[in-house]
Amino acid sequence: MKSTNKKIFIDTNILIDLLSKREPFYKETAELFTLAEQNNIQLSISSLSIANTHYILTKQLGSIKAKTVLRKIRILVSILSLDDKIVELALNDEKFNDFEDCLQYYTAIKNKQNLIITRNLKDFSQSSIPVLTASQFLETLK
Repeated sequence: MKSTNKKIFIDTNILIDLLSKREPFYKETAELFTLAEQNNIQLSISSLSIANTHYILTKQLGSIKAKTVLRKIRILVSILSLDDKIVELALNDEKFNDFEDCLQYYTAIKNKQNLIITRNLKDFSQSSIPVLTASQFLETLK
């Protein structure tokens, strides 16, 4: 696979697929994060994704293990802030149906991400930047 220097924004569902080993999505998300570990791609997530993922993992693993898992993944991703401007943009956006996705979108836009990777393409149908699934993105590298 060839490497890319694109800034890639990861939606919360991708992070949860990896850390919860959700099938049938785990293999492609693991491959994605392996590329980041090998410094072939730059991955970013929002601070909101950390909070949402901690909530889900705590139900599955308990709080201490959830934090341990998140500390490990933190090494592979940049965490982007959620600030007043992003919240303001999302609150005033009429295009997105899902507020959380809208927050994610504006976090990616504000931080000049080149691509969003999500499992829910329809949730980002109004995106001005490319949106792919993990498997679609991996195909572009072949």
